[in-house]
Amino acid sequence: MTPGGRRGGGRPTLEEVAARAGVGRGTVSRVINGSPRVSERTRTLVRQAVADLGYVPNRAARALAANRADTVALVVPETETRLFAEPYFSGIIRGVSAGLADHDMQLLLTLIRTSKERRRFADYLAAHRVDGVLVVSLHGDDPLPDLLERMAIPTVLNGRRTAGETVPFVDCDNTGGALSALEHLIGRGRRQVATIAGPPDMYVAHCRLDGYRQAVRAAGHPPDAALVAHGDFTEEGGRRAMRELLARRPALDAVFCASDVMAAGARQELREAGRRIPDDVALVGFDDSAIARHMDPALTSVRQPIEEMGRAMARLLMEQIVGGPGSGSTDGGDRGGGSTSGVVPGPRAAAPSPGGHLVLPTELVRRASS
Repeated sequence: MTPGGRRGGGRPTLEEVAARAGVGRGTVSRVINGSPRVSERTRTLVRQAVADLGYVPNRAARALAANRADTVALVVPETETRLFAEPYFSGIIRGVSAGLADHDMQLLLTLIRTSKERRRFADYLAAHRVDGVLVVSLHGDDPLPDLLERMAIPTVLNGRRTAGETVPFVDCDNTGGALSALEHLIGRGRRQVATIAGPPDMYVAHCRLDGYRQAVRAAGHPPDAALVAHGDFTEEGGRRAMRELLARRPALDAVFCASDVMAAGARQELREAGRRIPDDVALVGFDDSAIARHMDPALTSVRQPIEEMGRAMARLLMEQIVGGPGSGSTDGGDRGGGSTSGVVPGPRAAAPSPGGHLVLPTELVRRASS
């Protein structure tokens, strides 16, 4: 007898687990594959039998039987430099990994920077080597989401390409977050508020710039194109944009940056120009990353729930792959709320729409920089 009470040696089988638990082979299979169509008592019996016998599922055989690869691809169409420099990406990866943990799925991280790499990835997909795809950092001209739709591969985007996005996505309230940042700055008496927006080919940049413009109009300030500069979500891009703004409007007294990383670059440029933060120029970022907390002075920033977005992406993708509960039909809010100090919450999170579209709220975290 083996320590688990089995006769003979070798690897425990599914049939032996079923016999020990007093259930059928199919029931054991459903428990192992996470099916909800099993009672809690039966699930407990099967799991105890698995533990007693030391049973390890044959992953390859299970995937073959289910016509699955048990792999999800996380695609980032950016360079390695940006991937490892921006805390946003590590937060998304942590969230996705946590969301897939209970599904026994492998996570394949893929960088796509050229058309050649995109074609190679398409060949990989055609060979049925992944069950679904998550796409982060979308640019408006990226053909990958349309390719995935044509190939009928389960897909969830982080963000969206346009307001009319048809592919399931998880996003945050970018417009509302920017609006709350500007309301804060204007409410503190700042009158020449500039912004460092993101790349024009990214919808997220348009949304944050729209929030900025809405707040400026609502405050009765005349629009001033010279107070708007574009960066590329990098620190150097923030520096370049800040130089542009100072050259155009030397008397500016506040800057809203569309990312914390660009705010870090803007801060360096302001200091080199002899501008004190926040005495001369107030500074606000977007993301509420570790960069914001560790800057000197600490950076006021719009917090977006990055890891929560990653977990939601994984959940929506797994619902496409294995089937899952229906979703609601409400949409996310279009702006953040107001407050006088501390954290300014945005609207409550919405359930996914029927198309798998989920918009999560943002909140303004006030610190010394503003």
